Amino acid sequence: MTTDRLIHIVAGSFILLSLALGVPESPLFVSKYWLLFTAFVGANLLQSGFTQWCLMETFLRKLGVPQAA
Repeated sequence: MTTDRLIHIVAGSFILLSLALGVPESPLFVSKYWLLFTAFVGANLLQSGFTQWCLMETFLRKLGVPQAA
């Protein structure tokens, strides 16, 4: 698995988890402040689209995950 695929998997998982914890109608609701984490992940995805730099990719490369071809 490459860094690109893992970034999509991690970002999607973070978004779904934070929505489950932040939406009052969810059976897993904890606090509405979890929605701030959703916004943080979205802002990072937007930023990486413009700058071509992602902190998660840096971490994954240091862990030895190969980059996409």
